[in-house]
Amino acid sequence: MKKEDFAPHTRYTITWRDPAGKLRPANIYPYCLYDKFMVARRTDQGGALGKFAYDDIIRIVRTTPVSAENRFVIPDAILSESNWADRTSMERYSSSPHMGK
Repeated sequence: MKKEDFAPHTRYTITWRDPAGKLRPANIYPYCLYDKFMVARRTDQGGALGKFAYDDIIRIVRTTPVSAENRFVIPDAILSESNWADRTSMERYSSSPHMGK
């Protein structure tokens, strides 16, 4: 897949190749897209943030846009590309102001 196949603040169900090389289903919520990878929340497994290389994503199964009032918010400093240079995951809580959290 390519960067152009994804958009921030959209829910995706994907098939991706995990670090062990196995194909796995995943539900993700991308926050930001960089040239070689995206930073996305795994909405199906505890909500950890993860670094997903576009080359590891085999196909998009479903796409669901998220309205502006229901978007999750994380500070830009945490999502910066330099912060993810040597990291593959991060536990970070985020919420939507619309949800009252």
